[in-house]
Amino acid sequence: MSGTRRRAWLYAAAVTGFLGLAVPGAWLNAQRALGPLDLSALDRASKVALDRDGQLLRAFETPEGRWRLPVRVSEVDPRFFALLKAYEDKRFAQHHGVDYGALARAAWQYVRHGHAISGGSTLTMQAARLLEPRPERNFLAKARQILRASQLEARFDKAQILDIYLALAPYGGNLEGLRAASLAYFGKEPRRLSPGEAALLVALPQAPEARRPDHARNAARAARDRVIDRALAAHVLTESEARHAKAEPPPVLRKPFPNLAAHATEAMARAHPERKVLRLTLDARLQASLESLARDRAERLGPKLTMAMLVIDNASGQVRAHVGSADYFSKERAGAIDMTEALRSPGSTLKPFIYAMAFGDGIAHPETLLDDSPMRYGAWKPVNFDDKFHGSVTARQALQLSLNLPATQLLNEIGPARFVARVRSAGLTLVLPKDSDAGLAIGLGGVGVRLRDLARLYAAFARGGLAPELVESLDDPRPPLAPRRIAEPGAAWQVSDILRFAPPPDNAPLGKIAFKTGTSYGYRDALAIGFDRAHTVAVWVGRADNGAVAGLIGRQVAAPILFGAFARIGGANEPPPRPPGVLVATTANLPPPLRHLRRDGPKILSATFANPLKITFPPDGARIDLGLLLAAAASEDKPELALKAQGGAPPLTWMINGAPLKEPANAQSQRHEARWTPDGAGFARVSVIDANGAGDSVLVRLE
Repeated sequence: MSGTRRRAWLYAAAVTGFLGLAVPGAWLNAQRALGPLDLSALDRASKVALDRDGQLLRAFETPEGRWRLPVRVSEVDPRFFALLKAYEDKRFAQHHGVDYGALARAAWQYVRHGHAISGGSTLTMQAARLLEPRPERNFLAKARQILRASQLEARFDKAQILDIYLALAPYGGNLEGLRAASLAYFGKEPRRLSPGEAALLVALPQAPEARRPDHARNAARAARDRVIDRALAAHVLTESEARHAKAEPPPVLRKPFPNLAAHATEAMARAHPERKVLRLTLDARLQASLESLARDRAERLGPKLTMAMLVIDNASGQVRAHVGSADYFSKERAGAIDMTEALRSPGSTLKPFIYAMAFGDGIAHPETLLDDSPMRYGAWKPVNFDDKFHGSVTARQALQLSLNLPATQLLNEIGPARFVARVRSAGLTLVLPKDSDAGLAIGLGGVGVRLRDLARLYAAFARGGLAPELVESLDDPRPPLAPRRIAEPGAAWQVSDILRFAPPPDNAPLGKIAFKTGTSYGYRDALAIGFDRAHTVAVWVGRADNGAVAGLIGRQVAAPILFGAFARIGGANEPPPRPPGVLVATTANLPPPLRHLRRDGPKILSATFANPLKITFPPDGARIDLGLLLAAAASEDKPELALKAQGGAPPLTWMINGAPLKEPANAQSQRHEARWTPDGAGFARVSVIDANGAGDSVLVRLE
């Protein structure tokens, strides 16, 4: 008897002897000697970032440089499992980890032919080998697999065992697991596979390096076709399906893994190094579309230019898209820098908040006439962007045309320090130039802000003046902070109504999106921020190194990108709803003090008045108990709050949240008193203006 045949008989006898000796007691002792299952390999998976619907945004290599992406049976095409079982383990559903008939057949084939024809391993045994890889391929190694397979079957159900196989099976190079292979070879998730694709993924783990389609295409095709032939014989595929499967060309090159929202996913990974799965609020489809838009527009604009975009869901404050740069991998464009977090000049994009504050304080109304003519503030003489003057214009026209002089007048009336305090209290990180105080130039862009902060403040216009806390993680356990007010509800709507009819860029629709553009001094920053009822979109274009770019103007460069982003979001572009009580009138129908912004006297309380106008009740910051008011009303079923002022020139006009109080100008108004019936709990801005245009304002909380 030859040496080969003798070894074959010894192998067969050893397997038979082992099976005969595997009585329950010996079996348990052997399992005890092996110790518990080591499942640590499953913990060494790649970190993945998923969008709000579970779609892959980005995967990270393991510390060993491998791609090992988690996937479950429910996320894989059922056709793959039909082919896998037909080729590897026909009785997977029936056996308990070991197919003794298959082992006996493998031993007989080895004896008869002198070499291995089939291995006899079940999918459970293969999962055990993947969990505990060993270089030896002998009887003892096979026995160890059998014992481990029994342990797996005792601990896990069949779907969980397949999950282990799907996670660890080798597919060539640094690819491990079905999901990584499907993405690398076919550029798609394994949720929907063609018969040819599924057959190749079944064939590869047996000899992953020898059958890699990107290195050995012919070997990969031959191995795939053997799987198809066996599936045809097992009636898993029809003749037509098998023919078409064999006609599919195997892939030649590996495809890159998804790498969407690189800046957001990197920041999340740094913040949560312990998490294997990062769930973000982003929308992968929209993210991919806007990244493509950013790359395309940056290439058209020229070298070194980059851009950033944010899309916010106004209702929830969740970020739907986060584009930090035009090309993350471009060194020329400094793509690794997240420009949504960079401090840059806002240009004119702070102007709407000036108008909102003026409207809310009763200083002005959208139809108030402002003076767009030359004026000087100390040594500073502001000019408009086009170096022209337009004379008398309404506040609506001034904001739509982004005129500098009317905005400066309103900021002067409000007070720059007070304006800075308001926007900072709403969450805007605002950095003033070194060694300088808040001055009028901040309204024209003379300050540093972040695009992210600007975007969330603009979202307030669609939310009744409340700026949301932005959320990008679906797993963050920290409770979100309460929304912070930047404008009164009526004033927020008035600004949104003005901006909705600002002149749009060429070929863009009018009246669909409320938006504002901005251009920084020296043409270093071009911005466009817009919103409808559902979404807010912010766009910044410029150079990461703060270099000047000739012709970099917000309206011409950033606004078309903004409208392109909204087109990709889709939807009806509904405007924010108008809150009740907002005064809608022409200039002629406004209360006299609101028809003009008077330049012969300050509107806010000033020491220059001998008898300045001041609200004496309620005081600023007061907390009003509506229950006590109702109890004090003897025969009324609605609580009334007395409003009192002193000084100023009568008649007085009282305003609640920017809307005139519905009370005739009678003797009570002449005596600086009025009565107001609140419509519910919450914050309210109470303002009063006199016949000369002087005014005062307080914020109260109704409980």
